[in-house]
Amino acid sequence: MRILNIQRMSTEDGPGLRTTLFAKGCPLTCAWCHNPESLSGAHQIEWLGERCILCGTCVSACPEQALELTDEGLVIDRDRCGLCLLCAEACPTRAIETKGEDRTVHELLDELLKDAAYFGEDGGVTLSGGEIMSQVAEAAELLRKLKENGIHTAIDTSGLCSRESLDRVLPWTDLVLYDLKLFDDKAHRKWTGAGNQRIKDNFDYLAEKKDELGFSLWVRTPIIPGATDSDENIRSLARFIHGRADRWELCAFNNLCEDKYARLGGTWAFAGVPLMTSGRMRELETMAREEGGNHAFATGNTRLEMAHNQEVTTNTTGS
Repeated sequence: MRILNIQRMSTEDGPGLRTTLFAKGCPLTCAWCHNPESLSGAHQIEWLGERCILCGTCVSACPEQALELTDEGLVIDRDRCGLCLLCAEACPTRAIETKGEDRTVHELLDELLKDAAYFGEDGGVTLSGGEIMSQVAEAAELLRKLKENGIHTAIDTSGLCSRESLDRVLPWTDLVLYDLKLFDDKAHRKWTGAGNQRIKDNFDYLAEKKDELGFSLWVRTPIIPGATDSDENIRSLARFIHGRADRWELCAFNNLCEDKYARLGGTWAFAGVPLMTSGRMRELETMAREEGGNHAFATGNTRLEMAHNQEVTTNTTGS
């Protein structure tokens, strides 16, 4: 399985305290994605300027001559780079990091089971991404082994996968976190690079199967300024979901990922876009509930909350 990282003590990827495994590779290219390193299934390299001592070791190690030190720092010719990863191995300060690590299911199981002591009754393991269903054979095997060890399991998926893929993981899954971003197919194509009919069909299938197979179904909708935050989108999604999910999270826009794009040699379409306000998130939550989304909840930091947190920090420091 090709993974990005394992995040411990997570409280945002299902109930209780959880350990979340992030897989690499995704069939969508959401313009707001806050994990751009997860989009490609291939290995990638990134340069962290704050660690670099400008020694030139990486430049000498590159057989493709794809690296150059400039006044602005290291420049990577990603078209020329063959991803041999020799630059990362040679860097004495780890200023060049690789994104993507290949681990066996057995290795991952051993790593995840180390955290079992703090899961308690509610916590467990969540397989996320990228898109975990892009590596469905390994995901199904890992979920099965986790269940055999008494671990609560969850998958976080965009739903852009085959029905057969879902059938492979559902017997070993306690919770499905399902992303529904945009109801309108044209808008979905614009912002994510793919249509949403299969995603809708798979939601219908999950809603039909959840009681029979005994898993919970939580919907998550990222609230992105100018993309998913319209009244029409939220009301349409609410009518579509209408009582078929156990929980619906309206997840406020997160703008903390801009530097990730820069480290990978790209730019972010939402750079400089402010957070949602708490007032607007409450409005959307109310709309969702008016249309039958009684289990809808607004989550995440908002502009007013962030300003309040900064004020508290300043006052505490000053005292």
